[in-house]
Amino acid sequence: MCNPLFFIPLIFGIGCVGDDFGRTRQTFYHQDMHNWVGQEATRSLDGVPSQFALTDNERALRDMAYYFIEPPHSRPAWHGVFGDYKQIPAPWRERLTFDRTAYGRRMIDEPHRSQASSYAGLIEDVRNDLTMLDQFIPLAMKVNDLDIKRNKALGYVGDLSAREYADAQARMRENVLVVQWAQQCVEQRVSSYRWALERLVIMAPDAMAAEADRLIGELARRGATAWTSAPPVAGRVLRVGG
Repeated sequence: MCNPLFFIPLIFGIGCVGDDFGRTRQTFYHQDMHNWVGQEATRSLDGVPSQFALTDNERALRDMAYYFIEPPHSRPAWHGVFGDYKQIPAPWRERLTFDRTAYGRRMIDEPHRSQASSYAGLIEDVRNDLTMLDQFIPLAMKVNDLDIKRNKALGYVGDLSAREYADAQARMRENVLVVQWAQQCVEQRVSSYRWALERLVIMAPDAMAAEADRLIGELARRGATAWTSAPPVAGRVLRVGG
């Protein structure tokens, strides 16, 4: 008789992540799976989401924003397929709290052969974030430029209904909120990485700390840069310190 435990590695192998940076394989994605990101941001400020279908750029914006919205290493790797479908409350929810120590404590608790592997893991995470920003920021700027054109076009469209006007305005507002949410999450990551680095320095000093500090500083600089020309919709941004 076949041992049922034999099939467990196979089942887990089918469901494990296989893309870069721990993301789920593209074969597991479905269209508009991250549409909720814009809807949640809008509803968190008591707004009504747009009924317009997402454009290709808007869909990609939400997919890439989710990379920053989900805290790094917040789920086991084998659980990635299901983790991608977890909806996260927007930062404008009053009860939402951010723990800047969670990332560092998780890193410290993990067994490592040497302090070098801890520093290497931190450096890799920051570099991954910088790589994603290389893709996300130009996309955010492109969506913003198209929304500026959309806003101007509203004054020239004939027989524009009140519903169409409201949906267009809601979608432009929604796009800004998605970018603002991602930007606030980059701020959170910078704060988390700095807390982790400070603990590593006092627990296990190493020359690698200088490179980690340089990369975190670059992430902070690029995260603080205005990604769009649109004003913040929420009227306030999240300040986490660090």
